[in-house]
Amino acid sequence: MISVIGVRFRVAGKIYYFDPLDFDIQQGDHVIVETVRGVEYGLVILGRREIEEEKLVQPLKPVLRVATPEDAIIAQDNREREKEALVICEEKIAKHGLVMKLIDCEYTFDRNKVLFYFTADGRVDFRELVKDLASVFRTRIELRQIGVRDELKLCGGLGICGREVCCHSYLSDFIPVSVKMAKEQNISLNPTKISGRCGRLMCCLKYEEDAYEYLNSKLPDVGDSVRTKDGHHGEVADVSVLKQRVKVLISVNGKDGEEKEAREYPVEDLIFQPKRKKSRTEFDPDLRELELLEKKEGRHLDD
Repeated sequence: MISVIGVRFRVAGKIYYFDPLDFDIQQGDHVIVETVRGVEYGLVILGRREIEEEKLVQPLKPVLRVATPEDAIIAQDNREREKEALVICEEKIAKHGLVMKLIDCEYTFDRNKVLFYFTADGRVDFRELVKDLASVFRTRIELRQIGVRDELKLCGGLGICGREVCCHSYLSDFIPVSVKMAKEQNISLNPTKISGRCGRLMCCLKYEEDAYEYLNSKLPDVGDSVRTKDGHHGEVADVSVLKQRVKVLISVNGKDGEEKEAREYPVEDLIFQPKRKKSRTEFDPDLRELELLEKKEGRHLDD
């Protein structure tokens, strides 16, 4: 077991582990650490704790020092410099006629590097732009192309639920999401209903997936033949996943001969063949059509 602390460098950013050495570091403190990008000013999200060595990425870098009030002033000054750098970079992009959208700028704490994040439809030859920026800022310049999900994570915004998007407020990593999750939860497969502000499938589709998978595994499918404990045979017309109840069409003898009657039963009062595991699009034309549409648009179900 190794003693570590968890440090984050931006809101809802990834948490990185560092060796706290003999410093008295508590959750909520700021620290100065060395990363692959250079010296950084970070917030301690996870206080000192013991973690198994095989779960860590080696070598584990040590904390340089606990941040001082002077370091906080430098960090705030860097935030102001980033705003100015964005304006200058926008002007240089227009000057070179590059088709790219500038998203954000970030200084390392020691100002040895300036990172510019941008989006573009394809590859962009920004070599001349880098030279131009280096002559202005007199430091190392890095331009990093990001995707639409990363763009929203950096910029933030409100989701269709009315709350701030998860990726900007607290979600550290993007989780794999698929259309199957929407189908499992009986959500409309209209792309506008299940897509987030970034245009990709909403991350929140994953939140209740495990519960729905478990509940659906206990239910028959619509159209399946079932037998009730009171001796009737019928066909499943509808299921209520959360209530765990099944509506069954049963043949009964009426005045005009045999008639169909819909009766609702708790799932435990039914006898039926357990589900076999199907592929995601098997016997599901709606899901298969949406999958083909996403492939045509260059998107993926797990994107």
